[in-house]
Amino acid sequence: MSEESQGLIRISDDVVATIAGLAALETSGIAAMSGGISEGLAKRLSGKNVQKGISVEVGQLEAAIDLRIIVHYGTQIQDVCRELQLNVREAVENMTGLRVVEVNVKVEGVAFKEEELDDPHRVK
Repeated sequence: MSEESQGLIRISDDVVATIAGLAALETSGIAAMSGGISEGLAKRLSGKNVQKGISVEVGQLEAAIDLRIIVHYGTQIQDVCRELQLNVREAVENMTGLRVVEVNVKVEGVAFKEEELDDPHRVK
């Protein structure tokens, strides 16, 4: 029996976006996903917000992913973004079998660690 006779498998955009968001969450140096100006302030990755800052285009065999992120202050942005691209590509390809043709990353902000902001000894 060939694969075609078994029926069609279609993976929704939301599934790919969720996988990409979880992979982003596991990437060192990523503070949050950015919802963009129209969605207000950046939301931390958790629960319903895991798809914020992510748009995907999914075909039958391929996927393209766009990520809008906020990085931690002091990180090497290029290194963080390369690691993010690799993590997202690997997670989506391994879980879905789709070929990821591109992972585009737009850095929209820099986040300071909360303890740095609350430190009373910090020079202002």
